[in-house]
Amino acid sequence: MKIAVSVKKTPTILQFDCYLCEIIMATITFKFEEKGKQPETHEIFQGESILDVALDNNIPLNHNCGGVCGCSTCHVYVETGEELFPEMSDREEEYVDRARDPKFNSRLACQCKLSKEGDMVVVIPDQSGIIGH
Repeated sequence: MKIAVSVKKTPTILQFDCYLCEIIMATITFKFEEKGKQPETHEIFQGESILDVALDNNIPLNHNCGGVCGCSTCHVYVETGEELFPEMSDREEEYVDRARDPKFNSRLACQCKLSKEGDMVVVIPDQSGIIGH
């Protein structure tokens, strides 16, 4: 999606014009391991993390460290769309290794910030056994 915006300053109003600014966005479908929860699809914009979108849409996803890559409670499985995020850092990999039931497609939701357009599917593990917020 492209938007045209310009900047004009008047004594009381600031307006923006930007020609050919590109907004990167994608759709994210959340699936749940927890029984009885239906999949949900939402928009995600460049720079937003999976955790941001989950919390903004009242999807329970623990994040004991506050989303700073200091724990593994926001662990998710990225079924499709892994290429839309930056590569996993060494620090994230350390915490993913400590997560409950890590798999080859495990990521920390706080570290998956959208960098390319596309669609993704993310599975949120059962949160009922995790103590925290």
